[in-house]
Amino acid sequence: MHLEYRHDSDYFFFSQLLMRHIESYIQKHPDAVNAIFDLRDIYEVFREDFAATTTNLESILNIADSYKVETLNGDQALIKSYKIDVKNNSLLLDFNSDALNNLKSGHPLIEPDSSVHE
Repeated sequence: MHLEYRHDSDYFFFSQLLMRHIESYIQKHPDAVNAIFDLRDIYEVFREDFAATTTNLESILNIADSYKVETLNGDQALIKSYKIDVKNNSLLLDFNSDALNNLKSGHPLIEPDSSVHE
């Protein structure tokens, strides 16, 4: 796994950690069309940064859902939708099927440009 820290913001760093975790999950579960992660697992992915797992999670997910994969219909976001389920302490992710299939077939994730991201 290749992980580059080249973003100024911690939000971009944590979104990259999350996307690498999602890539690993997809490799281990090739039939998955969605994912449910326990927030305790995300806490470990974020190297036990409590703020990233709680207060800042929505901002990190906002960046993570900008990661795209090249498809025949142009670049498409991998994450179609997400929901933080506080009651069940989980993160629910739905994937875009075209982007997911192309990621599974070896296309790389396209990172959002941190210099133009709002």
